[in-house]
Amino acid sequence: MRSIEQHYIGGAFVASHGQERFDLINPATEAVIGQVTLGDAEDARRAVAAAKAAFPAFSRTSKAERIALLRRIEVAVAARVDELEAAMVEEYGAPVTWAGWAMRYSAESFGRMADTLEGYDFSRRIGTAEVVMTPVGVAAMITPWNSNVGFICGKLATAIAAGCTAVIKPSEMSALQTQVVLEALHEAGIPPGVFNLVNGRGDTVGAEFSAHRDVSKISFTGSTAVGKSILRTGTDTLKRVTLELGGKSPTVILDDADLPSAMAIAVNAGFVNSGQACLAGTRILIPKQRMDEAIELAKSIVAGVKVGNPNDVATQIGPMVSRKQWQRVQDYIRLGREEGASVIVGGEGLPAHLDAGFFVRPTVFANVRNDMRIAQEEIFGPVLCLIGYDNEEDAIAIANDTVYGLQAIVIGKDKKRARAVAERLDAGRVLVNGILHEPNAPFGGFKQSGIGREFGVFGLEAYLEPKSLLGVVA
Repeated sequence: MRSIEQHYIGGAFVASHGQERFDLINPATEAVIGQVTLGDAEDARRAVAAAKAAFPAFSRTSKAERIALLRRIEVAVAARVDELEAAMVEEYGAPVTWAGWAMRYSAESFGRMADTLEGYDFSRRIGTAEVVMTPVGVAAMITPWNSNVGFICGKLATAIAAGCTAVIKPSEMSALQTQVVLEALHEAGIPPGVFNLVNGRGDTVGAEFSAHRDVSKISFTGSTAVGKSILRTGTDTLKRVTLELGGKSPTVILDDADLPSAMAIAVNAGFVNSGQACLAGTRILIPKQRMDEAIELAKSIVAGVKVGNPNDVATQIGPMVSRKQWQRVQDYIRLGREEGASVIVGGEGLPAHLDAGFFVRPTVFANVRNDMRIAQEEIFGPVLCLIGYDNEEDAIAIANDTVYGLQAIVIGKDKKRARAVAERLDAGRVLVNGILHEPNAPFGGFKQSGIGREFGVFGLEAYLEPKSLLGVVA
């Protein structure tokens, strides 16, 4: 059993002031596989002090110096991808094919941001002023268990590119992954204090970062409820805040779509990352006249989805991250029945071929009204809702009838029409005719799916403040 006892502060692995021990559990077997020592507010304050001390020098480094550092970090993290993949499978239960992609993508975050930085001009002329983009200061980053390493890498790469220093509070449930990426970051030779990391709980370490007067910016990915709490706490010091929060994403299948291929896309979009994804397309909107056909297609597609051992390359859905999360999904499946929706495939309990682990039966509901809780609340598991609509206007209204607005999908043969529908959906990203990704396009949500954007130029500028200089332009 592995034991993680140190944090990373001021360029070194240091003993924890906090002494609480937290069990790390393999969700596929329910076995305890390690423990991590959780930091406290004092550890958080030490991390902020180190980041604050490093900021003056690092903020004055040149663009070329930061590009070189980012490329060096990419090489160091890429060298540990296999270890990171194994840790994600063991500790989180991600299917191995997903984990492999996720960890390669994480390492590449540094190279992508270096490319962005190469083409970015920190100074521009506006009228008689020179506007200089300056780093905001110490940035606190709080990352989630469903993509812990991905968000550590993406957020840190952006902060470094901007010239900010960082303090990081990763998910305590992801400590094995965190330890591997920490070692890689240390090996890359990042200047002391430029990044600091404290394992700990959100209500201790996260709360200290959110309230600390020397933290200028918070970047948080996680639940909407926690995001609201961070936003409230940060108002006292007027922190700059980026929040990437929950979602209840619609997949709108238009009446001219090829329904078999559309349903395959829709189900895969709903089950991404075992359904534990804020952008998962968990509401599938279907023309009412084609609902019976869609139900039969959903049954057939889900019957072919393999749930089980995350180390099997054929597995598409692994376990939920914890017993608590497993129970949450079970409660929603039961609630859906109570609300009057019909389970057409799946249901409560473990899959029939499994007798241990936090596995969920992939579940699809029909006869769902959009005002049902299962259609409005984020379940964070492989549970999908089929919702019928009368016409295009009705589909748009249903898709937008949610407090969330992170991502949406539109599927239809007429690309011009599909684009027109996409432009009317309240979502930070809308995918047309496929599960698509552009890593440099801004990512973030409308409404209660968040504030601000990450990735590429938009993400970089979230760590910068414009400073207007007058009287310096000839």
